[in-house]
Amino acid sequence: MQYGPQQLSPQETQRFLVAVLCLCAVKVIGGLGRRTTVPQPSAQLHRKDSRAGRIWAQEWLTRRQLHGDYDQLLQELNKEDRKGHKNFLRIYPELFEEMVERLTPLSKKDTKMRLAQVVGLKLAVTLRHLASENDYTSLQYTFRVSKSSICRFIPLVCQAIIDTYKPEVMKCSKTPEEWNDVGKRFSSKWNYFNCVGALDGKHVAIKKSKGGGSLYFNYKKFHSIILMALSNAKYRFLFVDVSADGGAGDGETWQKCNLARATTNNRAGLPQDRNLPNDDEPIPFHIAFAFALNLWMMKPYSQQSQDPTERLYSYRLSRTCRVVENAFGLLQMRWRVFGTTMQ
Repeated sequence: MQYGPQQLSPQETQRFLVAVLCLCAVKVIGGLGRRTTVPQPSAQLHRKDSRAGRIWAQEWLTRRQLHGDYDQLLQELNKEDRKGHKNFLRIYPELFEEMVERLTPLSKKDTKMRLAQVVGLKLAVTLRHLASENDYTSLQYTFRVSKSSICRFIPLVCQAIIDTYKPEVMKCSKTPEEWNDVGKRFSSKWNYFNCVGALDGKHVAIKKSKGGGSLYFNYKKFHSIILMALSNAKYRFLFVDVSADGGAGDGETWQKCNLARATTNNRAGLPQDRNLPNDDEPIPFHIAFAFALNLWMMKPYSQQSQDPTERLYSYRLSRTCRVVENAFGLLQMRWRVFGTTMQ
């Protein structure tokens, strides 16, 4: 299956989404108050292939170090406006420098034919694409990098981010002690007990893939990939799954998740049943979910009840389910690419 220069395959889009979630979970390293320097580019563009007599890059692209955003604007923001740097790339200069250092071993090496593009440039272009609604054409003119190069290295940078940060930041609870900590936060912050997370799915709009037919066409009348996520009380994702196509329902998507199978087979490490406050009957630890019902998954009453206790239960559970929806909203506000149709 062939894709145009601006179009990613569904598999590449899935890697793209996981990379964004890893970025959201990365914490800035210590020493935020110190001044740091964005890595300086050391490569000078080769303008012409002497053997074949072909021009490798347009002349205006070769003046990247003089007028490109990475070599000029980011340097100024790093020295004069740290908040502006964070607004531009959604991360502070310290974290940007750390990511460049950790991703450098995974980058391409220089060859006799040409010098490889520096890691900082590739990372800056990728983060700017995620943080804004700019397409590859706009990035081409602001960073002075050809569109064909951008569409090739953005999926590679996303995969490098996944390989580097996923083992550290995307950790799902596996022991009763870890699930207990999650439950305590829900009880103290949202007044809902024995809850180990709020679960929901988000349809991320994508451009129709060639030959995809109605596979990714959802009930909302657009093509998408489902982002299934489990969030704790502080809007942090504990578990994500981005393997389902948009034509599948949320319930079907959840049944195919590893966490669902682990929970069904009692391998998720959930704690033992515990009594609610002022109650003598043990209640299982469960997930707050809006469209399923199980011993380890609760939902509000299907219709509004006149019983005060049932209304109170539905209210508190619905408020807990809203946590993951708020997490999706924060995700989209920080990384604006989620508000567009991914190419």
